Amino acid sequence: MTSPDIGAEKRAAAQAASELVEDGMRVGLGSGTTVAELVPALGRRGLALTCVATSPATADLARAHGLRVEPFSDIEKLDIAIDGADQVDPLGWLVKGGGGAHTRERIVAAAADRFVVIVSSDKPVDRLHPPVPLELLAFGLAATVRAVPGTVLRGAPRTPDGGVLADLQREFDDAATLARMLDAVPGVVSHGLFAPSLVSTVLVARGADVEERIIGNPPTST
Repeated sequence: MTSPDIGAEKRAAAQAASELVEDGMRVGLGSGTTVAELVPALGRRGLALTCVATSPATADLARAHGLRVEPFSDIEKLDIAIDGADQVDPLGWLVKGGGGAHTRERIVAAAADRFVVIVSSDKPVDRLHPPVPLELLAFGLAATVRAVPGTVLRGAPRTPDGGVLADLQREFDDAATLARMLDAVPGVVSHGLFAPSLVSTVLVARGADVEERIIGNPPTST
């Protein structure tokens, strides 16, 4: 059996997502290798867009492709946000944040009228599994790690906002239960479990075809 061309699938999903963007939109750009394929696809369209980026690397790439990138400080909402994922389950739960930008990614997704997730065929899973990325406060770090058994610190790298990167490595049965537990720990700034309520659409590339999975949170009319 021939292995899928993951790079080509990422480009296909990114191209399909770029075609959802309309002139004049405020666009949230995520992080990672699939978004790295999205940015040039958007740049080629030549639209007048206002973009915000979840990582400095994405911001630099977007500017290099002629996109206008603004700080996400005075913009109240976005028309669309597009990002990748590390895992997608059948209900639309995501694991995100392998690159450590999941707090910003969550803020951008929540601010968007429509959050579109773009993935290659290796990302859908029957059930989510570890690792689940975490961003922790440095203050009280040891106490937070003790409160979340199975947490493994990544080391020196920090998030763009100074948080400590870690991964929850233990197995779990239910994403919603785990998300509630993590939300209740004060030292956990954010985690990589994204609920289906945040997600509008998942675009899954399988070979040359792109499958559209409608999850929820439909785009709002303006």
